Amino acid sequence: MKKIIDKIPLKLIFLFLLLGIFLMLFVKNDAFLYRQPIVRIDSAQLLHKNKITDSFQNEDTSYNQKLVGTVLNGKYKNKKVTINNSYSDSQAMDKKYKKGQQAFVIIHKNPNLNVTIKDYKRDVPIVFVLFLAISLMVIFLKMSGITAIGSIVVNTLLFILALLLNNHGNGAGVVIIFSILAIVFSTVTLTMILGFSRQMWITLCSTLACTFASVLIGLAVFSVTHEKGIFYESMQYVTQSPRPLFLAGTLIGSLGAVMDESTDIISSLFTLKNEHPQISKKQIFKSGQNIGKSIMGPLVNVLFFIFMGETLPMAILFLKNGNSWGYSFSMNMSLGMVQSLISAIGIVLAVPVSSLLTSIFIKEGGNK
Repeated sequence: MKKIIDKIPLKLIFLFLLLGIFLMLFVKNDAFLYRQPIVRIDSAQLLHKNKITDSFQNEDTSYNQKLVGTVLNGKYKNKKVTINNSYSDSQAMDKKYKKGQQAFVIIHKNPNLNVTIKDYKRDVPIVFVLFLAISLMVIFLKMSGITAIGSIVVNTLLFILALLLNNHGNGAGVVIIFSILAIVFSTVTLTMILGFSRQMWITLCSTLACTFASVLIGLAVFSVTHEKGIFYESMQYVTQSPRPLFLAGTLIGSLGAVMDESTDIISSLFTLKNEHPQISKKQIFKSGQNIGKSIMGPLVNVLFFIFMGETLPMAILFLKNGNSWGYSFSMNMSLGMVQSLISAIGIVLAVPVSSLLTSIFIKEGGNK
């Protein structure tokens, strides 16, 4: 126990703790950085409430509250304002505000200084979670954590660039743009983590081969079935052709899981080769198969929960409004299911492909 405590970098933890406190205090009082008016809620008074029942017997309660606040920035800074706000129990389309919260508002220029509340100011919790994640990665992973953070930053910038290119071309070539992005993502991430090594190149080839193969298999199935049972209506807010955008999203979504699995299998096999140089190629392949079998199931389930979880709110809304299970599933969850299946194909393919490539190209002495 004492050895574990001695290994904990207490000085670094204390430094990040102080830095976090100062950062939170700054973000809490950074209204001067915003152009949009911000109001701090000084008091919130409930005026009345009203029970509502719709034609499907869904019950809700609407509330009306009186908010008194202080403008924190702009030319009306320090002015006291009164705001009327309505919200419901579900808070699906509106929000309840409490004393001490900060919110973005619209100030109407007239003698009475009327104010309309828009949304919460959320930078404090966002910065806190981001700072906590970075701190934990640096404290416990040290250089590996810094490398991972750098990889995330670079990939985020590349993703934004891809979105800008897509918007500039009005959605034309979205699959090509995100296919190139997948290659760049993989190359940058694996290079930063593994360096220019034999292990990196094997992992890169396995990742890209399995990811693109899964999408091509999906397209082949689409062609044979004429895409029956796939409803792009759930992408109703998309202002460009939904099918290419769906394929691009599936490609990027499955890339991470396939890369994770390939990295785990190949890293384990390289370690095995270093510890047992006499191991044969056949044994390496079988070992990779066994490793893949143990991690394949959890990865498939993780992607399934991610793809399906984001469809739950709309599916529940459909069910609450009298739609059948079949219709609600088809209109909201069918695309998530298809994405899960295509990604699962990539995850399954990664097991034999990673094992085979490693058994062929690994050399004595391991990662050279």
